[in-house]
Amino acid sequence: IGATGNLQRRLQKHLQSTVEFTSKVKDWQLKYSEVFETNKDALDRERRIKSWKSRKKIESTIFQKT
Repeated sequence: IGATGNLQRRLQKHLQSTVEFTSKVKDWQLKYSEVFETNKDALDRERRIKSWKSRKKIESTIFQKT
């Protein structure tokens, strides 16, 4: 879960990462995305989703919208 202005670049950075968290997984896949008018709106949505702390709630929200 994260916000970015360039989705393809963000995915590439994750795939090529040497940072501990992102380097552990080498097959990152984009499962869902949303587009927002402003960076503030995107960050607000990111914080809202991360606050749920329930994988089931996050997945049900994502799969309802796809």
